[in-house]
Amino acid sequence: MAGGNAIRGSRVGAGPMGEAERGETAPRVFVTFYCANGHQTRPSFAREEGVVVPEEWDCPRCGFPAGTDQDNPPAPPRVEPYKTHLAYVKERRSDTDGAAILEESLQALRDRGLIT
Repeated sequence: MAGGNAIRGSRVGAGPMGEAERGETAPRVFVTFYCANGHQTRPSFAREEGVVVPEEWDCPRCGFPAGTDQDNPPAPPRVEPYKTHLAYVKERRSDTDGAAILEESLQALRDRGLIT
């Protein structure tokens, strides 16, 4: 005979979870979303007043955005390559701006006697 503990190996809330214990399920609507890779997913949403079905859904297989129009799925996001700090600075400043800032900084160092 086992140790005498009737709920051994159980956890709080475990047991048969039929509709009798859980209650009635809410009415649902299934919406099919299609991504650019041809995957489709069918999440369900509550069919209640005020519930808005999103226009786009992330594909669980590839992560691309998915839409409800099978013939025109949303375009995949454009992946920007990694940029260094210098690349961002070069986007904001021209070569003449850079030369002026460099000369300004060098003059400040000369004034303080740190460089000749």
